[in-house]
Amino acid sequence: MREHGSMKAMVYDSYGTPEVLRIESVDIPDPKDHEVLIEVQAASVNSWDWDLLRGKPFINRVGAFRKPRYRILGADIAGKVIAVGAAAARFKPGDEVFGDLSGCGWGGFAEYVCAAEGALTPKPAGISFIEAAAIPQAAVLALQGLRDAGNLQSGQHVLINGAAGGVGSFAIQYAKLHGAEVTGVDSTGKLEILRAIGADHVLDYTKEDFTVNGIQYDLILDVVGNKSIFRLKRALRNGGAYVMIGGPMSRIILNLLWAPFVSLLEKKKIKVLVHKPNHGDQLVWKELVESGQVTPVIDRQYPLHQAAQALQDLGNGSVKGKAVVCLKL
Repeated sequence: MREHGSMKAMVYDSYGTPEVLRIESVDIPDPKDHEVLIEVQAASVNSWDWDLLRGKPFINRVGAFRKPRYRILGADIAGKVIAVGAAAARFKPGDEVFGDLSGCGWGGFAEYVCAAEGALTPKPAGISFIEAAAIPQAAVLALQGLRDAGNLQSGQHVLINGAAGGVGSFAIQYAKLHGAEVTGVDSTGKLEILRAIGADHVLDYTKEDFTVNGIQYDLILDVVGNKSIFRLKRALRNGGAYVMIGGPMSRIILNLLWAPFVSLLEKKKIKVLVHKPNHGDQLVWKELVESGQVTPVIDRQYPLHQAAQALQDLGNGSVKGKAVVCLKL
């Protein structure tokens, strides 16, 4: 039987800025029947971590109004299985795994975490734990946005708004693999990385507004949600699709309200993607990364005690691709 012990974790007990985070010694959890215990090697930072930390938008406080539901953030992890629950059958101690824990309790910013075995996938061969941790949530969102909601087709002209972040960096590579012509939109200092990962065209949003330049697209994948639906529909061709992945809650609600009217009157599809962790979609990315067709873009690495800084850097928009907290630094 595994001995109980303690571990270091980045915890918080109240909503706020990264200053509310602190390193604390907590008990190593025990896996339940269908869970495994993972020694975390790396955990990447996502915008959802940033939102949960601040308790914004308000929907993130549903069921946890006064204090956070999860004391330890971090959904995307990569690590080694240490122990398995009584009914767990997919993995054994020593297996290397990666996955998105947003559906089973979070907890990645810690030395150990328990996770439902269904949330995990064998780590892609030939890459580091740091690279593997960058994949789950961002890559799956890109896949579901392009393939499922957007019905991506070869030869389409695709625009990705907020293209230099985690989702955007995977989306550019996936769209190019499937024969699309890709335009990436982001700030001045991030345009070079867009070109490096395959974007055919880049737009600096500080100098040019893609909704007024007269160019229309078959598919727009929007990670930042900074344009109104009335402006966005001008940039869509008839029969085109706009897929919103991120943005202010007020904008999401307005887009949902107006979507039926735009679809009916102008034959332009307006969709808001709801994140759905999916083992099958993680397998898609496992194969793409193992074959070298896609490479995770990692901008910065931080030790656990600097996880608060990683969240701050993500929140202020300075990260290109992914920021990863490395437990072994």
